Amino acid sequence: MTRRIYLVALLLCLGLMRPLVTGIFMDKLASKKLCADDNCVYTISLARAEEDYNAPDCRFINIKKGQLIYVYSKLVKEKDSAEYWAGSVYGEQYEDHMGTVGYFPSSLVSEQHVYQEANKTVPTTVRNLQKP
Repeated sequence: MTRRIYLVALLLCLGLMRPLVTGIFMDKLASKKLCADDNCVYTISLARAEEDYNAPDCRFINIKKGQLIYVYSKLVKEKDSAEYWAGSVYGEQYEDHMGTVGYFPSSLVSEQHVYQEANKTVPTTVRNLQKP
């Protein structure tokens, strides 16, 4: 009998925890992006952050005023949305964040040097990080 009570209590606890472990749906930022190549791996430009930016979720990167950022793609702005670029932080003092690619608002940076034109329009895709 006590075993049943424990089982019911366990199932009840698991049932109450279910809403706590569900994920949050994140809207897609854009349907298309501009890149220098078909795979968006080549650097388009080097930008300098004009303001600090704290990433709201895992798709974005934190940037600090004065940081240099390599820009790899520019999302094509859709109606009533902000314009975002994808890039990674550059600099020895930001070694922990180097190589991490994420989005940031383009309005917070100024392009310092354009390496090549972003003239390839590529559809954005959802990547499953679980699969290689």
